[in-house]
Amino acid sequence: MTPPAPPPGPGVAPPFAAPPTEGRRTRLWIGLGVGALAVVLCCGGGGSAVVGLAVTGVQAVREQARTVTGDYYQALVERDYGRAYEQLCDDAQRRESRPEFERRAAAEPQVTAFRLGEVDTINLTLPVDVTLEGGDREQQQVILGNDGQTGGVEVCGVS
Repeated sequence: MTPPAPPPGPGVAPPFAAPPTEGRRTRLWIGLGVGALAVVLCCGGGGSAVVGLAVTGVQAVREQARTVTGDYYQALVERDYGRAYEQLCDDAQRRESRPEFERRAAAEPQVTAFRLGEVDTINLTLPVDVTLEGGDREQQQVILGNDGQTGGVEVCGVS
């Protein structure tokens, strides 16, 4: 059954408004342009955030590495071998007990001064220029590692 036709005559309105026919393509292109702009802004912002986090993470590792290594060598300069031992990673502490470390550090030539180099964030190493008692100087390479519990950086060895 078909619906009845509207009554003829002036002033009679159809039951719904007809959709506009002009400007359809313009609205389509404006909508697509706004959508593309939104995608670019979201992806660009997300990419910037990832890059920012990566740079901040590298800077944090460098800062922690320099702080921990500086604390380690400062403790050696002050002959506070217990404090130096606390800067060692768990593996290094398992290889050598605190009393063994203190005896060995006291028997080696004493560190009187040090200067830290630049952290290699890929290999987690840090070169240190060391001045020993008597004026001898040597270059030491500190091997660093991440603490699994705290996420911080620790000294794992010196070569």
